[in-house]
Amino acid sequence: MNNEMGRMFRVMGFWTGIFAVLFFVGNMYEMALIFFANTAAFVGLGFMNLSERNYIYIFGAYLTLFMVVFSVYSIFIMEPSFGH
Repeated sequence: MNNEMGRMFRVMGFWTGIFAVLFFVGNMYEMALIFFANTAAFVGLGFMNLSERNYIYIFGAYLTLFMVVFSVYSIFIMEPSFGH
């Protein structure tokens, strides 16, 4: 069975790994840690050989969770800098 969805999760893991390294080099350690965790999750899921339907459900849940957490962070936690 040719599992292309698993391959795409590994590709997403590759790109989140690139972003994690760039955040780390830019001294943004919290964001780098989040992206390293994303990398581990995507690569791990990529090797699980799930069905295409399961990969789509997992990705939809990931996007929903990201949007909720990002909205809560940007509304209640982030402090605007206004260019300072």
